[in-house]
Amino acid sequence: MHFHQQLTLWLKADPLRCQALRQAAALGLPDWCIAAGFVRNLVWDRLHGFTRPTPLTDIDLIYFNTEDISEEADRALEQRLMQDSDLPWSVKNQARMHVRNGDVPYLNTLDAMSCWPEPETAVGVRLEPDLAFISPFPLENLRDLQITLNPKRPKISDFEARVAEKKWLEIWPKLQVNREGDDE
Repeated sequence: MHFHQQLTLWLKADPLRCQALRQAAALGLPDWCIAAGFVRNLVWDRLHGFTRPTPLTDIDLIYFNTEDISEEADRALEQRLMQDSDLPWSVKNQARMHVRNGDVPYLNTLDAMSCWPEPETAVGVRLEPDLAFISPFPLENLRDLQITLNPKRPKISDFEARVAEKKWLEIWPKLQVNREGDDE
């Protein structure tokens, strides 16, 4: 079975993730997906043989809308989502995130994701009407059980601080850190 098919089965078997995808799809946002730990953690959990999913500290719903880049718009969307569930939503319009990251303006959601710290985090999924995966990197990277430094973010000290802060090596002990993008 191809990894894409396996990942689709894993997502469809997770009631919480299916609920979140339906909620997000109902908003009708442009160029949206749920990304970061939503997909990454599921894969790492499964590859570690966990029988229960690791709790999600947040559900990262991202989208791209140049017409309203205000943080207030994102907070309003979070409130709307939280009215329908108690899921830990975090909504971010990628059309403004280049400012925070010190990058040139992003072209779309996929372009924004290409600048995320680790390729394994830059994987998203949306309903259209079936599951569609979005990533600027090969989806199969997730199954390699690595945390890889994105060459677009080559500052090794920031990368290592993030790995430590997230406690990924404690939660998923089979993971290996890959610093290929290091230029310091």
